[in-house]
Amino acid sequence: MKVLVVGSGGREHALLWKAAQSPLVDRLYAAPGNAGMAPLAELVPWNGDVEALADWALGEGIDLTLVGPEAPLVEGIADAFQKRGLLIFGPTQKAAMIEGSKAFAKGLMERYGIPTARYRVFQDPILALEYLEEVGVPIVIKDSGLAAGKGVTVAFDLHTAKQAVSNLLSGPEGGEVVMEEYLEGEEATVLALTDGETILPLLPSQDHKRLLDGDQGPMTGGMGAVAPYPMDAAIFRRVEEEILKPLIQGLRAEGVVYRGVVYAGLMLTREGPKVLEFNARFGDPEAQALLPLLQSDLVELALRVAEGRLKGAELSWREGASACVVLAAPGYPENPRKGIPLHVPEPPEGVLVFHAGTRLEGGVLWSQGGRVLNVVGLGQDLKEALERAYAFIPRVRFPGAQYRKDIGLRALKRG
Repeated sequence: MKVLVVGSGGREHALLWKAAQSPLVDRLYAAPGNAGMAPLAELVPWNGDVEALADWALGEGIDLTLVGPEAPLVEGIADAFQKRGLLIFGPTQKAAMIEGSKAFAKGLMERYGIPTARYRVFQDPILALEYLEEVGVPIVIKDSGLAAGKGVTVAFDLHTAKQAVSNLLSGPEGGEVVMEEYLEGEEATVLALTDGETILPLLPSQDHKRLLDGDQGPMTGGMGAVAPYPMDAAIFRRVEEEILKPLIQGLRAEGVVYRGVVYAGLMLTREGPKVLEFNARFGDPEAQALLPLLQSDLVELALRVAEGRLKGAELSWREGASACVVLAAPGYPENPRKGIPLHVPEPPEGVLVFHAGTRLEGGVLWSQGGRVLNVVGLGQDLKEALERAYAFIPRVRFPGAQYRKDIGLRALKRG
């Protein structure tokens, strides 16, 4: 088979690395890809036009396409490919609305009784500010549209809350905010493969969203992840029964067949698991932690999802744990510095490096984005996985790199 992976980040490098292990694959392509993906695949120049990429895939005879990032899904890449009779792993534009509009996702959860924080949606800044005065803090303020994981403010004082509302609603084009009650508990992620009927949950994982140790600093796209997260089996069953099944069945009842991977970002509260957000794709960096533990053939699974025959499929996992630590550019997330020369030595056994924002020019590896490299440690347990990842990081030459020193500590304490 000819397989195409869409995207250019660490998640896509991990997808490509996993796809390369499948005996079903003859040739791999990445659009647009990055420097780390070049040894595995032919890189296809791509400017983000989903129709143009679908035309190219048709002409090239691509058998299966795996979509990494959310933006092309929300733009309708799956619809464009399906229209040309091409198989694609990723939800249609309508189904991707669970991520494309937080207001849509919250309405869906309300209609189908999926546990989540109480909320209100506002487009008018004056009404939003009046509501703030009424309910007070702490409160969570979210950009309803796509914000690459950065459009969330958890406000503990009114000034911060009002500033977040003003930033999101004061632009010339307006905007939409979702204001939610603040939930207390531990955050975790459960991803699941689905063809719109069968749902196959992956191992639970945990992302680390804030830039600095101790969950301080600004929100980012994710600074690291660990898998499996030690989630109680009864809680995991509740996630499947109370969250994933009602979501997929609810969409189906509204005429939307969801095929791809669904991401449930959760808060494990005293009352049980509640949804913080749904995403329409693999998490980044959760994918980088999960995929190295997956023993099953990713391409075969993606094919079954795309063809609507996931029933009967099973997932097998390797023993042990995985920890991903993100190395980000100086200035990330507000103003990442690009064009820094990098040196990445060959990793030892038990360590993987997935490239995110890198390019190769003149035989030199350069930084090209905010999150630049992902160092993944694998071990018999989480402690060993973390030790391996952190032991390798000092060997990487990346002047000014930012990374968290406390990835996985909360999961380790839970044990």
